[in-house]
Amino acid sequence: MSEFYIQKIKINKEQNLLRLDQALSKRLDNLTRSQIKILINNNNVKKDSKNNLDASSKVKEGEIYTIYIPKIKETSYEAEEIEIEIIYEDNDIIVVNKKAGMVTHPAPGNQNGTLVQALLNHTKNNLSNVNLNRPGIVHRLDKDTSGLIVVAKNDIAHNNLAEQFKLHSISRKYRAIVWGTPNNQTINGFIVRNKINRKKMSLNQNKIGKYSETLITLEKNFGICSLIECTLKTGRTHQVRVHSTSINSPIVGDKLYGKNKINHYSKNKDMFNRFLILKNFPRQALHAYYLDFVHPTNKKHLKFECDMPIDMKDLLDILVKY
Repeated sequence: MSEFYIQKIKINKEQNLLRLDQALSKRLDNLTRSQIKILINNNNVKKDSKNNLDASSKVKEGEIYTIYIPKIKETSYEAEEIEIEIIYEDNDIIVVNKKAGMVTHPAPGNQNGTLVQALLNHTKNNLSNVNLNRPGIVHRLDKDTSGLIVVAKNDIAHNNLAEQFKLHSISRKYRAIVWGTPNNQTINGFIVRNKINRKKMSLNQNKIGKYSETLITLEKNFGICSLIECTLKTGRTHQVRVHSTSINSPIVGDKLYGKNKINHYSKNKDMFNRFLILKNFPRQALHAYYLDFVHPTNKKHLKFECDMPIDMKDLLDILVKY
């Protein structure tokens, strides 16, 4: 049995010169524009057997696109008894401190053991259904990023929180251990998927992609690395990771963005032991420690904070000794 639903779309006169994601969203009633973008970015949309398409590219009348829509296995939605740390919960929302190594929601290659399955078990399947592929999930953290996530238990709460994220009125702050000593600064630019490595995002100033902005504040300098606070003004895929790399201070342990940018730190003999410790840190040292938003139904202003996880604390303690 095929793992995809296959659908062919021929661009008509009304869709001529629209963006690819916009044109397809007008023809695929069962998918949101965001879901279509994900399909495009995952190479699940082809034109004349060619993939690596850009969601922002313009379509032309008569072009034929083939869309491969993954079939979600039933096991993706089965509750699993997985321990999670609940920071806050009421009838509308849950705030969770996600541990590093846990995937937020089921996706190809990670169908089980996700935060969604843990939440389905915890709530007895009482999560929002706005996005059936990701019940309850309004925003996400990367697998190896730890920290705070707010989850919706019903569709009213989901839609309200989604609107707050869209308006950038939700305040989010991260702590990260990065290579080098960045200055206090605001990093901005446009984030777009890397055309060579589709797993990566790239920053540009050419207004290609989505605008992004992060405020960087230096908290402590350890010589070849630093502890920084990152205040998000927008929330784009891999935003903190891309922004820190753009100023030559990639996040410690980030194998995707920092791999080729750290070797010069090994040349400092006085810091060589620290270099080895940092190089072997097993995940990106990034933690979402602060979340500030308006409750979706009672309209109260809520603020949540959580400490850095033990692996990041231990890393900082070791750096002090060396």
